[in-house]
Amino acid sequence: MRNVLIVLTLTLTSAAAGLAADAKAGQATYDKSCKTCHGADGTPNPAIAKMMKVDIKDLKSPEVQGMSAGDIKKIITDGKGKMKPVKTVTGGAVDDVVAYVHTLK
Repeated sequence: MRNVLIVLTLTLTSAAAGLAADAKAGQATYDKSCKTCHGADGTPNPAIAKMMKVDIKDLKSPEVQGMSAGDIKKIITDGKGKMKPVKTVTGGAVDDVVAYVHTLK
């Protein structure tokens, strides 16, 4: 029984690792869908912020970095304020972008 539990634990751990978000893939998606407004390194594009008359958060800020993955995912999928939902980022790509945003510290 103990051996079965060990094998099951190892199998589940391996499966979870395979499902983990991929920050490198997230960067590619970010570059296509987010960089125009949020900048290459997470620093907001001042021209876009001025045009939209909005304060775009610096993604490197403690405020953003302190957000949970779920909170960032919700902003991407549902939008927030003047930011519309990002319809080009769906499924696992959302998790990848969240993982990438958390690397911008």
